[in-house]
Amino acid sequence: MLHKTLRVLENRATKLWLHNMIYRSSVKKTITTTSYCKIKEEVSKLLALKAQLGSEDAAPQKFVLKTAKGTRDYNPQQMTIRNNVLQKIITVFKRHGAECIDTPVFELKEVLTGKYGEDSKLIYDLKDQGGEILSLRYDLTVPLARYLAMNKINTLKRYHIAKVYRRDNPAMTRGRYREFYQCDFDIAGQYDLMVPDAECLKVVTEILDALDIGKYVLKVNHRRLLDGMFEACGVSADMFRSTCSTIDKLDKSTWDEVRTEMINEKGVTPDAADRIGEYVRLNGSIELADKLLQDEKLSKSKGAVEGLEGIKLLLNYCELLGIKDKILFDLSLARGLDYYTGVIYEAVLTQPIKIGNEDQTIGSIAGGGRYDNLVGMFDSKNKQVPCVGVSIGVERVFSVLEAKLAAGDISVRTSDVDVYVASAQKNFLDERMKICAELWNAGIKTEQSYKKNPKMLNQLQHCEENGIPLAVILGESELKRGLVKIRNISTRQEEEVPRENLVQELKSKIELLDIKEMNGPLAK
Repeated sequence: MLHKTLRVLENRATKLWLHNMIYRSSVKKTITTTSYCKIKEEVSKLLALKAQLGSEDAAPQKFVLKTAKGTRDYNPQQMTIRNNVLQKIITVFKRHGAECIDTPVFELKEVLTGKYGEDSKLIYDLKDQGGEILSLRYDLTVPLARYLAMNKINTLKRYHIAKVYRRDNPAMTRGRYREFYQCDFDIAGQYDLMVPDAECLKVVTEILDALDIGKYVLKVNHRRLLDGMFEACGVSADMFRSTCSTIDKLDKSTWDEVRTEMINEKGVTPDAADRIGEYVRLNGSIELADKLLQDEKLSKSKGAVEGLEGIKLLLNYCELLGIKDKILFDLSLARGLDYYTGVIYEAVLTQPIKIGNEDQTIGSIAGGGRYDNLVGMFDSKNKQVPCVGVSIGVERVFSVLEAKLAAGDISVRTSDVDVYVASAQKNFLDERMKICAELWNAGIKTEQSYKKNPKMLNQLQHCEENGIPLAVILGESELKRGLVKIRNISTRQEEEVPRENLVQELKSKIELLDIKEMNGPLAK
């Protein structure tokens, strides 16, 4: 396009120059001021475009080849870990009857605006493309609420696994990224109090037990109790959400730091902050809920009483589900997102994980709660669809497992191939390809060398390096007798079997192999 414009201007400048020469030769007059200005203007444009063209044709500037800040690539070992983790999570979701949905990676900006409180500053906004102002999704919860309202859905049990985006300060070694996966499980619909909420907690425990990444505790609290606590301590109602966001930092900051922020940045009085401090240091079980119901200040707050009664009911249901010993009623748990309306919870590893040469605290690996008013924000008639859900922080789970892989505590098999078709002599490519096709058609995961005459040692080394358990070895003398060899790579034992029985023999041996062990803990 630039070259075409340049040619047009060159032609225009040439015509003006010729016109001026003809004028001067015929009329014998000096060049007029108007003609001179026109020529000067066209030549200036020409020079500017030539300069621009020169800069475009110049060699590209050198830059550091890397992934964008807060993002990363994943090698085959890491992807094997991720896929195994996601499969275990999906298995639990399906066990509880969840259906899968998906939503766009970006939403209209107005869909996301005003849903996340102070965290709204972490939303990635996109440039105007085609007349719509868009933002990358911050989580999977608000898109679900939009989906329910838009499609007039009143009941749904769904899971959703997808990437979300946050313009946050990343901490890569601790699983904190700007692009990361979330695994959500949500129950939408009008049901009896705390029944679906308790099931969400059960889902979390099943997932964390299946992943076996360490000891954990599930902290629970109630937004109505927090609001009642703020009210009893003298915090005005318009400051509840901002104060809640500050309390949410107690898992990363000391009480003194949180107190200072409440006073200096949120406008909470020192006396109110000190009274809040007395409560947020408390944690326990159903006995603590009973004790707080007798508290002089909290017992006068309708919201606090409602929250405490809800916590007691939830803890009773957790006992029925067999997870009481994994639940901790903790008044310091706040969760800063604005859309929560009822019970909130968070799963935290109780022991540090060794990453490199250091012990690091991973922090929250799952969280969620009840959000009964979010769907109504998108409905023209403000029709509410009560919802409760949980999100698994899989990136932190991945970080833990990758650290164990680096430390040699677990092994990873990146290939699912069960059989490798090898040849002991030259010129067996045709026969290898026939057997590969036969095994593929029988549903057996199979590989072979892409070289016409590979060395036997290289073929066996490939099996060992990639964890392929069995090899079919072709030899001239065996084939003449209608036989092939099956080799167990780990034990190096070989067995001759009839060529026509190869598929059945391999299937029988594969069933006896404990392939899953190769993606589990190393033998001690």
